[in-house]
Amino acid sequence: MLMRFDPFRELDRQFDRLSQRNWGAGVMPIDAYRRGDEFYVHFDLPGVDPASVDLEVEKNVLTVKAERSWEPKEGDEVVVSERPRGTFTRQLFLGETLDTDRIDASYDHGVLTVRIPVAEAAKPRKVSIGSSSNAPEAINAASTAA
Repeated sequence: MLMRFDPFRELDRQFDRLSQRNWGAGVMPIDAYRRGDEFYVHFDLPGVDPASVDLEVEKNVLTVKAERSWEPKEGDEVVVSERPRGTFTRQLFLGETLDTDRIDASYDHGVLTVRIPVAEAAKPRKVSIGSSSNAPEAINAASTAA
């Protein structure tokens, strides 16, 4: 699961969007959710060359870097230039219940999808119930891995 390091970070991000203080800055919106035994994160990267996308995992931190560039050609008269350019970076703090050794990523139609499996140790499992020597009856329960 995702963990937030700074509790006020999302509030600051929303304020920046409303005030348009960071308009044009390196913004990389995401959607994140768990589906079964996998965790998915979708990063919006429209117009980004897939070769410029860099995905790194160090301990429990996932870092995504991407670059979108466009330079007008000689003689071009730029009338409006609102689309953000440059290097975009986003870091996510991953919970210990995710298997960071088996991360998978794909890029399609301007969306980077990162799939992170839930670690085997974090999946629900049955626990056997034993009996003490003083108990009159034993309850049999088999241990099974989920």
